[in-house]
Amino acid sequence: MVSPDVEPPFILIVCGPTGSGKGRLARELARRTDGEVVSADSRKIYKRIDIGTAKPTRKQRREVPHHLIDVCGPEEVFTAARFVDLADEAIAGILLRGRLPVVSGGTGLYLRALLHGIAAVPPRDKELRARLLEQESSTPGRLHRRLKQVDPTAAAQIPEGDLVRTVRALEVYELTGNPISNHQSSHGFEPVRYRARQIAPDWDRKELYRRIDARVEKMIAAGWLEEVRALIQDDLDRSPAFKTVGYPQLKAHLGGGLTLPEAVAAIKQEHRRYARRQLTWFRAVAKIEWLPAPIDVDTLVEEFEM
Repeated sequence: MVSPDVEPPFILIVCGPTGSGKGRLARELARRTDGEVVSADSRKIYKRIDIGTAKPTRKQRREVPHHLIDVCGPEEVFTAARFVDLADEAIAGILLRGRLPVVSGGTGLYLRALLHGIAAVPPRDKELRARLLEQESSTPGRLHRRLKQVDPTAAAQIPEGDLVRTVRALEVYELTGNPISNHQSSHGFEPVRYRARQIAPDWDRKELYRRIDARVEKMIAAGWLEEVRALIQDDLDRSPAFKTVGYPQLKAHLGGGLTLPEAVAAIKQEHRRYARRQLTWFRAVAKIEWLPAPIDVDTLVEEFEM
């Protein structure tokens, strides 16, 4: 991206688990430091998956420019490599405008790829992937259970419903005999592509869970069920985007398999599980500053102005 003799450009990263308020914090910091937000969220990239991903509103996007939101259709498979390409392009434009890139998101793989590039792992093996998918088809959940055995670190970071990443992790293990988490961990020592200050809101666990539960209730009130119904009507319920937490549960409710309270309870539980996985990932990143939440934005802004 840059010559080894040139100091990498500076970016601010606001990361952390779902429900921690990192998106709101990133917008406020961008607004007050003349910055623009670059989303590092593997769900917000999808069009039409709006309410359940807590996308910034149109008004918020008018007030603060946002990038890498709604960049692909629900049916597309979006990779970390494509994220890096688009993020590099967005960051370059922001820097050319003399503004601060504020990268915000909870997808740890995207953030690591942005800072260190993509780990050198074997290309996809069509025949192996077909065999793995056939195994999953005959025994749903089998692949993720297998991943827990051979690579518990990766399994803890990949949701059980994320078949794309589960297959890729097993594929790398089968082809190399080395867990994908080991490839990624060793790659983390590569030279950084950007100088970055990384911050994360540090909430008490009980308060974080309360925030998650309240946000799910707010999403339901905002019309999330209608959004899911529209996706099903357009035959998008088998798309990669529809695997986002909450969408399968609400589909089960619409199909009569769950009452709405049961679906909402399941969504809250899955969000809490996801938050725990994110915390495991981010706590392992030594350079992240965990700031007591709620964060004093005024103090942070003063630090940037010094």
